Amino acid sequence: MIRLGTSKKELERAAELLARGELVAVPTETVYGLAGDAANAEAVRRIFAAKGRPADHPLIVHLPGSETMNDWAREVPESARRLARAFWPGPLTLILPKADHVADVVTGGQQTVGLRVPEHPVTLKLLKIFGRAVAAPSANRFGRISPTTADHVISEFKGRDTVAAVIDGGPCDIGVESTIVDCSGARPRVLRPGMIDLDQLSRVLGAAPILADEREGPRAPGRLPSHYAPETKLELVDAETLSTPDAHAAVLALDDTPNPGGFMAWQSLPKDPTAYARGLYAVLRRLDDLGAERILVQRPPEQSAWSAIRDRITRATN
Repeated sequence: MIRLGTSKKELERAAELLARGELVAVPTETVYGLAGDAANAEAVRRIFAAKGRPADHPLIVHLPGSETMNDWAREVPESARRLARAFWPGPLTLILPKADHVADVVTGGQQTVGLRVPEHPVTLKLLKIFGRAVAAPSANRFGRISPTTADHVISEFKGRDTVAAVIDGGPCDIGVESTIVDCSGARPRVLRPGMIDLDQLSRVLGAAPILADEREGPRAPGRLPSHYAPETKLELVDAETLSTPDAHAAVLALDDTPNPGGFMAWQSLPKDPTAYARGLYAVLRRLDDLGAERILVQRPPEQSAWSAIRDRITRATN
């Protein structure tokens, strides 16, 4: 895997690799994505093989701009257009009825497709140069912690020849995956929470979307019970549990929780959901590398602004 910078020349090289059907890891505002030409079925199959991803687990298509939405969707309801106007480019994925030409390998065999326009200047430039959309799930092995730096991607695929290059666009600004809203039915449904929360969606839509459970709606990324998981067993605990030292445990706490000492490692993140999300996956990767018997994560607050964080941590415990 070669590491590319962000100059026009290096982005042109990345676009050439994509045009040849190769895979290129790209920075987005959420996490790094493993990109392949979304119109090239063989390139998309390479994504599944590189990640070890089940064939029925759909991918998200990243567009160079909202004006190309109709190239991929058979129909775009007004609810989707409102959300796209409000949040694209940004960390929002819309599920829509797929256009006839969209390959089943992209959608996991479903009649819907996930679309978004990423809000990262480097990847937007790449998409403009490439001139086409890319399918880009997170650039990690399936079910594991998503990468938020180029170094994470390189570590994830070390010793493999499945990924041609990674574009080093620096750390991701948001740090957790996009909000997914299904607009293919009568009423919008949130399939995966993200940092665009229910309150923000409701203001744009004029009514609260449905928060779907795991059995409702199309299959979508990140909805399996076990996901985003470190190799080390992860446990969700209350602050009181962290008052009893355990030399075999590593800790991720909120920054207002006192460290009593006696743990293998203690890391804290701010009691602010935006800052916490930005640092979450990088901290989990550091703790996972320590060889602890378990990672203890302090239970985050119950407010709606923390819903995406609670979702990711809960899935990581399974």
